Amino acid sequence: MLSVAKLQSAYGPSQVLFDVALEIGEGEVVTLLGRNGMGKTTTVKSIMGLLKPLSGEIRFTGREVRGATPETVARLGVGLVPEGRQTFATLTVRENLVATASNRLGRKDPWTLERVYKLFPRLRERASQAAGTLSGGEQQMLVVGRALMTNPKLLILDEATEGLAPVIRAEIWSCIEALKAEGQSILLIDKNLHVLKRLADRHYILEKGRTVWSGTSNDLTHNAELVQRYVGI
Repeated sequence: MLSVAKLQSAYGPSQVLFDVALEIGEGEVVTLLGRNGMGKTTTVKSIMGLLKPLSGEIRFTGREVRGATPETVARLGVGLVPEGRQTFATLTVRENLVATASNRLGRKDPWTLERVYKLFPRLRERASQAAGTLSGGEQQMLVVGRALMTNPKLLILDEATEGLAPVIRAEIWSCIEALKAEGQSILLIDKNLHVLKRLADRHYILEKGRTVWSGTSNDLTHNAELVQRYVGI
């Protein structure tokens, strides 16, 4: 579904990505691991068209999208839950959800307000409340729901559980597990290796803007030295 090869990206004169490669198949959950500052979020921005890459290849469902605009990438079926949540603070919960709602790809069982409310009952309770007044956990639920309302083929979650209370974090993981069971393709960036090894099919590790390792959860479990060297957990 998604194929990235020899990706290079920079912020002005400062090059951040030098050789990133990863692949995600239909229905797979794949992680992007590495310490802070290694290029994970920059990779996501490059995929989403939020940052124009210097070179390399980004193909989504067989189509080259390197350098495409963010709206083009979104319309093709990539949904993003960005780092830092980024709700529409002055809009209500319901307005945040319907603002992005679409089913351009003709999904037979599309995500609707009712489905999102069923996944996150707390959002139904807060439907008329301004997003900016929600707790951090509720805002995270909202941005996940907002991304799902675009009915994406691929869902990218960048640090979706960062800074959340354990009970809320568990609720987000439960949601991701349910999405996987439905066959949703997912790219995950997170630091909770214990959960990631259980949920994900495959993993990629970035180090200083390069993909230095890829493998299965079993491979990761049996390579503690690798984890300590590149992830530090």
